[in-house]
Amino acid sequence: MPIKDEDMKKLLEKANTLPMRPGVYIMKGAGDNVIYVGKSRKLKNRVSQYFHDGDKNVKTAKMVRAVKDFDYYVCDTEIEALTLENTLIKQYTPKYNIRLKDAKSYPYIKITDEVYPRLVMTRTRNSDACKYFGPYSGTSTVFSVINTLSAVLGLPTCTRKFPKDIGKERPCLYYQMKKCCGVCTGEITPEEYSEKVRYASDVLRGNISEVKRDLTEKMYAHAEAERFESAAKCRDTISALERLGQKQKVVASPDVEHDIIALYNDDVCSCISVFYIRNGAISDRSEFVFGADRIIDEQNISSFICELYRVREYIPKSILLSFELEDEDKELISEFLSELAGRRVQVRTPERGDAKTLCQMVKDNAAEKAKIYRNEAEKDEKVLLRLAELLSLETYPERIEAYDISNLGHEHITAGMIVTSGTKFKKSDYRSFKISTVQNSTDDYASMREALARRFAHLGDDNGSFSEMPDLILLDGGRGHVAVIKELMRELNIDIPVFGMVKDDYHKTRALCTESDEINIARENALFVFIYKIQEEVHRFTVSKMDNAKRKTLTKSSLTKISGIGDTKAKLLLKHFGGITAIKSATIDEIAAVKGISRADATNIRNYFDK
Repeated sequence: MPIKDEDMKKLLEKANTLPMRPGVYIMKGAGDNVIYVGKSRKLKNRVSQYFHDGDKNVKTAKMVRAVKDFDYYVCDTEIEALTLENTLIKQYTPKYNIRLKDAKSYPYIKITDEVYPRLVMTRTRNSDACKYFGPYSGTSTVFSVINTLSAVLGLPTCTRKFPKDIGKERPCLYYQMKKCCGVCTGEITPEEYSEKVRYASDVLRGNISEVKRDLTEKMYAHAEAERFESAAKCRDTISALERLGQKQKVVASPDVEHDIIALYNDDVCSCISVFYIRNGAISDRSEFVFGADRIIDEQNISSFICELYRVREYIPKSILLSFELEDEDKELISEFLSELAGRRVQVRTPERGDAKTLCQMVKDNAAEKAKIYRNEAEKDEKVLLRLAELLSLETYPERIEAYDISNLGHEHITAGMIVTSGTKFKKSDYRSFKISTVQNSTDDYASMREALARRFAHLGDDNGSFSEMPDLILLDGGRGHVAVIKELMRELNIDIPVFGMVKDDYHKTRALCTESDEINIARENALFVFIYKIQEEVHRFTVSKMDNAKRKTLTKSSLTKISGIGDTKAKLLLKHFGGITAIKSATIDEIAAVKGISRADATNIRNYFDK
């Protein structure tokens, strides 16, 4: 419930007691739930502003109405407050804060730490001797860059292991087409190969012009020494790098290197658009679109920018903003990024000239992305409103949870739960349940009842996927499933709309149902497609989880056939090696190095697989 005027006065009185020092404040809603985290250089001034009667934008006013209390931390410096704010946002994932996805979900290009390094895609950035570049906006961009650089510089893309496989097989077609330098032939030394990898590293940092200058000098040196074949290779590589540059949209002179951050904001949504300009061309771009419930202001945009660069391998010397920030905020971002980069990073809002034009271009891009989001949101809203109308729901079904049961005979009975937010699948909230109360049976009703009972047990959680109350529950099944779950909900005194997703004889979506009636959706084209996607997705997810459980059991059981290896040792081996394939190729010494595995066990394992 919204806070009353007297509650607002109490919160204002509490805010007026805060110190005039840097710090972080935590806004709490019902049940002590953290709904917003912010920072300020003067806690008292910032926090008290929320509870004054002055004008606020729609998003901030909505957040303030939900505040029941707040907490705060005093910091010595603004940098300390900025760091703490980012930590708390990750910890609590507050409803109204803007934030990046988990850094693990972003793709990087990794140059491996080997005698002959490779360029590979990874989503994990480890603290090792490998080099990481990115993150990039998507895997398509990563693979495009890897394939182009490999072709331009002649880097191998095969699965051979070097130097172990040098000279063992004849060169592949890529070598014949002059798209690979042919490490397998033994004609290229590690030093020559390292130079190619250094060029790749420079290009990934955006230094194409520097690589071209180096190659041009080498080309002339080879030509003067009458090494014409080597000179021709340099020339061809230069031409390929020029073509690579031409594929990118050129927006400035070749010496320009900026990151440009633009913001579009209205009452419906917000979009932060980032263009990465290297050598005057757009090397990559990122868009972050947030719904109407996310607050974007000068305070948290600073935090967002700093978090954006915390996971990036390279930070340019200049970052341009399309929007105004107070000088103190720009200096704070600059100080934070300079510390990350190990050199001075300038943050500014250009007022005229080419830089201003670039900022406007990126802002127009943000506005266009926001327009697309609004159009899609309007379509989604119509679908959900029609669903609410057809099912006579009292509330707009913003969060929908769907459930399915999958099994392999009497074994591996698994329930899957998928979630939609609006009409989009929210995969971070997917969950699966290994059914334990149903033994030696294929009772789908009892399995569904156990899954939902376990899910309902978490409705009072403070945070996490289970903490949110669904507006609608859909079951992949008919009237019997609905009747069983409604009975369970009556026992638990829970009131959430529940409907079944009925399939036809061809196992395709036909209708929705209660425990007694069917609701035809065949003529509701947009709604039918939405329900069909939900039914297919929950089935796919549940079957995949059941398959994983089956594979683990089969893999473990193959190990337990070996003398001296039981369930416990099988788990230790699989955890250490990551799979049965790695165990099959491991030596006795490598197997014996696993804690809990004796040398006699290792010998038995090796003998078993050798046979």
